[in-house]
Order: sequence, then structure tokens, then C-alpha cells
Amino acid sequence: MNDDIKKYRLLSQIDSPADLRKIDESELSELCSELRQFIIEHLSNNPGHFASSMGAVEIAVALHYVFNTPQDRIVWDVGHQAYPHKILTGRKEQFPDMRKHGGISGFPNPNESEYDAFVAGHASNSISAALGMAIANLMTPGKEKDKVVAVIGDASIGGGLAFEGLNNASNYKNNLLIILNDNDMSIDDNVGALHRYLTKLTTSRRYNKWRYRLYNSLKSKNIINDKGRGVILRFNNSIKALISKQQNIFEGLNIRYFGPFDGNDISKVVQVLNDIKDMEGPRILHLHTVKGKGYAKAEEDPTTWHAPGKFDAQTGERLKKASAQDAPLWQEVFGHTLTELADTNDDIVGVTAAMPSGTSLSVMAKKYPDRVFDVGISEGHAVTFSGGLAAQKKKPFCVIYSSFLQRAYDNIIHDIAIQGLPVTFCIDRAGLVGEDGVTHHGQFDLAYMNIIPGMIVSSPMDEATLRNLMYTSQFIDKPFAIRYPRGKAVNHDWRSPFKQIEVGKGRCITDAESDVAVVSIGPLGNDVQRAVAELNNEGIRLAHYDMIFLKPIDEALLEVIASKHRHIITLEDGTVKGGLGSTVNDWLRHRNLSNKVTTLGINDIWVHHGSVEQLRTDCGYDYDSILSTIKRIVSKS
Repeated sequence: MNDDIKKYRLLSQIDSPADLRKIDESELSELCSELRQFIIEHLSNNPGHFASSMGAVEIAVALHYVFNTPQDRIVWDVGHQAYPHKILTGRKEQFPDMRKHGGISGFPNPNESEYDAFVAGHASNSISAALGMAIANLMTPGKEKDKVVAVIGDASIGGGLAFEGLNNASNYKNNLLIILNDNDMSIDDNVGALHRYLTKLTTSRRYNKWRYRLYNSLKSKNIINDKGRGVILRFNNSIKALISKQQNIFEGLNIRYFGPFDGNDISKVVQVLNDIKDMEGPRILHLHTVKGKGYAKAEEDPTTWHAPGKFDAQTGERLKKASAQDAPLWQEVFGHTLTELADTNDDIVGVTAAMPSGTSLSVMAKKYPDRVFDVGISEGHAVTFSGGLAAQKKKPFCVIYSSFLQRAYDNIIHDIAIQGLPVTFCIDRAGLVGEDGVTHHGQFDLAYMNIIPGMIVSSPMDEATLRNLMYTSQFIDKPFAIRYPRGKAVNHDWRSPFKQIEVGKGRCITDAESDVAVVSIGPLGNDVQRAVAELNNEGIRLAHYDMIFLKPIDEALLEVIASKHRHIITLEDGTVKGGLGSTVNDWLRHRNLSNKVTTLGINDIWVHHGSVEQLRTDCGYDYDSILSTIKRIVSKS
């Protein structure tokens, strides 16, 4: 055993939930303290999702203490809060390397552990998945008594899929238990009527116990059966609402409601779980927790401490500070540019889905709060809502992370593209994003936007081009997608004057009489320019073209490229299937041209976690791979 773990008296004894269940209940509070210290110790050096997991320690401990996992299944929503779960399920030795290349994932994944019941990373899927498991158990001889628990946060439960799951939980026979982890926060402040409702919701534990006993008594005397249970529930709910002058949305759906209770009181959570775990029918347990619990800085500022980066565990000082000389983050360029555009165009509005600070839409929100809309974890709604704004002559900029925008694909097609509504999609975190891994990479947006009729698809190589694409989009009466990556942009001095760009027009960055040309889209073009300079020093000439637009592709420029260069290397930070590589290949094939094409990007694989540079190396398009590919092809030309 690692010596660092031995200092934790209780945690060092736990290699599985079976070990946890051997601990006396009176010691669980101490174990929770040890778990928090363990998380602080390691996340201060190896950054991850800090505040959510700190707040959910008692929930994870109580679930594995009360339920017989992994036979009983726990489905975590999103997975930001699942670090204590990972530590308790045999992964504490691997925890220091979590999210690193070759280490364990930062999110639950069934391929990693039998205790991870379902993949997590995107919000609001836990209820639907857990409901499927619960119904499957009742259909499987010998598994009828197995338990299924969905753990969902107060922000995630506002997502459309969560509502669909809740609606269906009352329609089919099942014994699903839903735990609502209500910490009054998502990444940014929660929004919406459901959040306001949850902050006021109360219930009587004595009433719930009395009602449960009454129902069992009536059932045992054959006065009521399971088919009549809903009638009794609705009658009781009506009486309760009349007395308390408050409706309960969950019980209105025939889902038994318990709470709210203090979710950071381990004794109370264990007691309540033991009381309700064997009840039949769908139930919801409402637990109030404190995001960042046990670490004062995180409790005071949970937004910053959602994923704070490296920090001093003793002082709480965050160690990674941007230099004034650093290039800005891409999202900062977006945020400040949109605000500049809004200064001169009153029709511009901003829309995001629970990510105002992550996308830097918060910059515009500070200046124009009435023109920025954070709709919560509801990407589909964000897109259709933007369509409604556009239909009434506003100019919406809808900014959503690439991997999350996937959730709104039908809305993009049905509600925007078919009508040709002029919504500008600013697709943040495009390409490989690094340590968040397979559920968060933005590898598909070029491909999935490329096949939509009428959609303009673009990606800037630098900050000036991003600004000009945004500027241009406000004058274009079509849906317009602009994708850019996570992390730092290129230039420190980036506030260039605006100029309109011709849609579908690429550019030649480096002209050269050579057999080989690199055709790139997006910021990877800067790596090509480094390669051009290095190769020039070796006496090798290389042409480089920045397409800017994937759709409409610059066919005139492709004709020039095809006529001048026998071998074309395409480069993109995304899947080559359906992206730039496929588009160039298709264009050449349809014209019966014989140019050879080498595609660099993400092949038909799932990419897991590690630094962006490590993952690009794995995929074969880091700088060294670009350079070696060029040299290999030049040597054969």
C-alpha cells in the first residue's frame, strides 16, 4: 500500500464497498473527513472537478454503505461529483493519476469499473438510464430485489431528458430511487423556475412515515393494490397541498417524495436510505448539500472552485495565474468581441446553456444583462429559443461547447436550418479538449454541421479571423457556425479592426513551387506555419492554405491547389470522416482528379483523456507528427 494512504486510518482499510460496510456507522463521519482531505491533497496537485465532489462525499459513502454495490446499481449524473465514489470503489491508488494520460477517467465509465453503472459526462441522462435498469431488474428472474439509484443534481434535473425520465418513471412499474443532490449551484448559478421551486420545497417526515404505514396497512387488508396506488397518492397529495398551500411537482407525477434533508449529515442520510430503500415504486430523496463542503475557499466561491486548477492546499491560493503577456483564451476573444459588436448592433443577443463564465458570454452579460440569456442545462431549448429570437429579427449568438451542442442536433436541423434562420453558432471547446476525455472532446462538429443544407461552417486560424467571422455573421441571413478550441489563442495584441470576410473564401498563407501542399482549417494552421519555417531552414519549400470555411468550401482555391500540387495533406482538429479530409477527397474524386491526399486528424476511434498534446500525438497530428508526415511525403515526391 502507498505510504501516503496509510496515514488515513479508515480510508486505508477500504479497497471496495464491501470493506466500507464493515466499518461501524459511528465512524462514517471520520471517514468522510478523510475522504475530503484525500481529495484536497491530490486535486491541489492534479486538477479536476473539486467543489462538486467535496459536497457529495456523504452521499457517496451512504450509498455504498447502505446498498449492496455493485449488484445494486448507482447511476451518477454528469459525474462531476463522483470522485468519492471512485475512491471507495478500488481506485484510490490510481486517484493521483486521474485524468492523466493512461490514468483513470475523471468521469464514471463502465469500461473502467463494474461499480460505474453507466457512462457519465453530459447532464440529465441518469434518470432515464436508471429507469431502464430498474425495469430490466423486474423483468429478470432473480434480480427483482436488486436496487437502482440515480444521483442527479439540481441543475441537471432541469434538463429536458431528466423531465422525460421523470414523466416515464410514473408510467411503468419500477422501484427506482432518485437522489436529488441540491447544492444550489451548477457551474454558474442555477437558473429557472424549477431551481426556485426546489429552494422552497419542504415536506413532513412524520407525514411520509404515516402515509407509508397507512398504504401498507390498506394493501395487507386487500383494500388497495398496486394498480390503485396512484389514486391514493393523488388523493393524499391533494390533501397535503391544501394543508401546506404548496404543490409538490414530484408527487404530482406519482413519485414519492422525501425531504429535504441535510445531505452532508452522514447519519441522517444513512438513516433515511435505510428507511426507504426497500419501498416499492419510484421515489425521490431530496438532499441539500454544500458545494465545496469542508474547504472554506470552495464554499465561499463554488463557481471558481468547480475546477480551480492547481492550488495550495493549506492557503487556498490558486497557483496557475495568467501573465499579462500571455495570449488570451479563445473564449475571452469571443466574449469581448461579442460585446464590441453588441455596442453597435442593438439586435445582437447572446444565448448559452449554463456556461456564461466558461464561454465568456459573461462579459457581455455584465454590460448588457437584458440581452444575454442563460437557459440552464437545456441545449436543445437554447438552440430553438435562438431560432425564435431570429424569427423576430434579432441576431442571436448561441454559444455552446461542441460536445454539448451534439445534444441539440435535431433542433439545429429542424428549428434553424430548415427555415434558414440567421443564428450564429459559436462552438466553443472544438477539437480535443484534454483531461475531460471522451465525453467532452469536440471532435464531431465539423462533420455534423457540414452535412446540413444551408449551414455555413467556419473555423478561424487566429484571433483576427475569429473577430471578423463574428462581425461578418451578423450580416448573413443564414445559419452560421464558427468553431474554436479550448485554451490560449495566438497573439497578445489581438484587438484588430473589424472587416467583413467573403463567405466561402479561403486564403494562401505560404505560396511555394512544391509538389506538396498542406490544406488546414482552424488554429492548427499555426503549427503548419512553424513547420514551413523549419523546413525552409532545411531547404524544403512547402505551400500552405488556410480554408477558413469548410462549407461552402472554396472551390476556386481547391482548383488552384489541385493544379499546382500533386500531394495534398489535409489537417483538422476533428474527425476526418465528414470533415475537411473527406470534403477535399470527395471534391477531387467528383472531378476525376488524381492528386494524392493524406488526411491528418482524428480517425474512426474514441479518444480518451490526457493532455491535448499527448492526445494529438496518439492521433498523429501533433507538431512532430505533422512535420514528420510532411518530410516523409516530400522525400517520396
